[in-house]
Amino acid sequence: MKCIIREIKETEYPLLMDFLYESIFIPAGESPLPRSVVEAPELLVYISGFGTEEHDKALVAEADGKVVGAVWVRIMNDYGHIDDRTPSFALSLYQEYRGLGIGTALMQQMLALLKRCGYEQASLSVQKANYAVKMYRKLGFEIVEEKEEEYIMVKHLQD
Repeated sequence: MKCIIREIKETEYPLLMDFLYESIFIPAGESPLPRSVVEAPELLVYISGFGTEEHDKALVAEADGKVVGAVWVRIMNDYGHIDDRTPSFALSLYQEYRGLGIGTALMQQMLALLKRCGYEQASLSVQKANYAVKMYRKLGFEIVEEKEEEYIMVKHLQD
């Protein structure tokens, strides 16, 4: 399968609502949450007004003629917030495109973009049980804070 990673188009910003929902980790055996969960203020911070802030950046993965995944960052007071200079990550793929290396490729491209833009580091929050923890570690993210159910991880971008 051929996959292209590119910058998101402004007309595609509404897709971030879908990808925000898809990014919610559901442990094995648990039922998916209702789609309305993304309307909670603590989740809306990831997408509300996206593209209007200086630090908003997003890439999408396109395969089979459609957008199948997205990675986006912004400086926001979210679960992975470190400080007002560090962008926080959100990453999501449609279920059938997971486990194919697309998420890793999206992360690598965004990390390279952030480094080129001069950011010193980037952060994220991930539930401990999420299989993506392994991918984030391989990409060089380090755990800087451990909470009851999640890790706050940081990747240093400048040498």
